[in-house]
Amino acid sequence: MKEHMLSPETAKQTVNHMLSSEVARHIRRKQFDIPYSGGSQSQKLDIWYPNEEKEGPYPVILFFHGGGFMHGGKGEDSSEPVLRGTDRGYVVVDCEYRKSRESRFPAMVYDAKAAIRFLKANARRYQLDPDRIALWGPSSGGWLVSITALTEGNPAFEDLSMGNGGYDCRVAAVIDWCGPCGGFLAMDEAFEHTKKGVPDHNLPDSPESVFLGSPLPEIPELVRLANPCTYAHKAIPPFLIVHGTGDAVVPYEQSETFFRTLQQAAGPDKAELYTGDGAPHHGRNWWHEPWLSDLCFDFLDRNMG
Repeated sequence: MKEHMLSPETAKQTVNHMLSSEVARHIRRKQFDIPYSGGSQSQKLDIWYPNEEKEGPYPVILFFHGGGFMHGGKGEDSSEPVLRGTDRGYVVVDCEYRKSRESRFPAMVYDAKAAIRFLKANARRYQLDPDRIALWGPSSGGWLVSITALTEGNPAFEDLSMGNGGYDCRVAAVIDWCGPCGGFLAMDEAFEHTKKGVPDHNLPDSPESVFLGSPLPEIPELVRLANPCTYAHKAIPPFLIVHGTGDAVVPYEQSETFFRTLQQAAGPDKAELYTGDGAPHHGRNWWHEPWLSDLCFDFLDRNMG
C-alpha cells in the first residue's frame, strides 16, 4: 500500500478567495473565458502557459475548483498550487462548470467531459498534447475529476450534443485532493465515529443533498450512482489522492475507502494515497505549500513523461 505521512501545522478551515494579482502577473501568457460549450455562461475555461516558450505541444493539467458542488469558480486562489505547474512545463487549464444551483447531477460531469473533448479537438490551436491531459481537483472538484476519469466511455455520463463528439475523454492521470469519493452516505457515519466534523451531510440542505436533489437517506441508489467507487475498473489512469486526517468537511475515511477500492480494482500501482497527519480541508499551511504541489508535479512527471 502506497501511503505517505506528513505532519503540517493544522490550519483553520477557510474559504477560497480570488487569485492574487502577483500570481496572475507572474504567468505572462494566458487566454481567458474560452467557451468549451454553448449552453451556459458557466461553461468557460482559462488557459495559462509556461513562461518559457517552446514549440508545443505542452502536457496539460485540467483543473476543476471545489465549492461544495454549489459555489466557486475559475480564477480562485485554490488554483494557485496548480498554476505552479507552468514553471514545470505544463499548460494549466482552469475550468468553470455548472453547479447545483444551475444543474444537478450529472450535469457537471457532462461539462468536465465536454471540456476534455474541446481541448482534444483544439489541441493544435492551443499547442496542447491531447495524449497528456491530467485532471486535478480539490474537494467537490476532486469528486468531479475522479468520476470523470472513471466513467470514460460510459454513455450515461456523456452529453455529446455539447460538442466534439468524435473525441474521447481518456486522460493520462488524476489528482484528487480531499474529494468525497467514498460514498456520500458514509460521511456522517465517519464524523459520528471520529468527532472530527459535524455530521450534517445527510440533511436536506446539505451540499450533497442539494446536488442530488433529495436528502441522501431517501435516495440510496442515486447516491450509489454518484459514488466514484462504483465505477472503479482495471483500466483506470494512475491516481494520486491527497487528504488530511484533520479534515472537518470531508472525512479522511472517504479517501481511504476510495484508495482501497481503486487498488482492488486496478492493482497497487494505479493508486497512491498521501496522508496529511492532522491537516485540514483548506488552509495555506496545507493546500498552498510548494512542497505539496511539487509532490503532485513529480507524480505527473512520472506518469505523463
